[in-house]
Amino acid sequence: MTSDSAGLEAAAILSDDLRRGMYAFIRAAQAPVTRDEAAASVGISRKLAAFHLDKLVDAGLLRARYGSPGVRRVGRAPKVYEPSGLDVRVSIPQREHGLLASILLDAVRGQAEGESGRDAALRAAGERGRAVGEAESRPVRGGRLGAERALTCAAEVLERHGFEPEREGPTRLRLRNCPFHPLAGNDPDLVCGVNHAFLAGMVDGLGASAIEAVLAPNSGRCCVEFVSLSPPAPSARR
Repeated sequence: MTSDSAGLEAAAILSDDLRRGMYAFIRAAQAPVTRDEAAASVGISRKLAAFHLDKLVDAGLLRARYGSPGVRRVGRAPKVYEPSGLDVRVSIPQREHGLLASILLDAVRGQAEGESGRDAALRAAGERGRAVGEAESRPVRGGRLGAERALTCAAEVLERHGFEPEREGPTRLRLRNCPFHPLAGNDPDLVCGVNHAFLAGMVDGLGASAIEAVLAPNSGRCCVEFVSLSPPAPSARR
């Protein structure tokens, strides 16, 4: 699956009627398609088709290679195009339903005997969040993370996952978007619990012991926010 930025780029490429028509034709074909075949499918010249096909390749929507020249053909093999298999999804605001599904799948696979489904989901969410935090912490190593730096690092990670973080003073970070909406509305206890466990695990993985992910349900926002565990340093007086 694409990231949102790559997905938006691919969607922009497909906004052109000719490119979208050629892309649909190539996806429906049962074999790689030549430039001549792609051009004929939308009624344009081979040269113009090559321009649009290159755009589709650059966006990751198609793969290009040289096919077999055939028994009677002399010279270089023709360039052919086929679908890349790229899964393009664009959502505004960003949604992470795939992440939620992956966590729940891990929970089902790893559920211990006697462990409830909800407990398994929370455990799997915490483990996934911790792994995300650990992966993100490697580039920012360099001493203990104080509260302000921890909130800044957390905000950078959260932005990439679509939570739309917003600082409220030096000690609090609110999240304007819930990437698990509208599924959270179907079972708030489970989905918000998974979300909280994931974000708490992420904090742990970041090594950000100076901040905490807390449940703070609020209509129109994510149910979790981040707070400092220590008061801000007093400002110096002149």
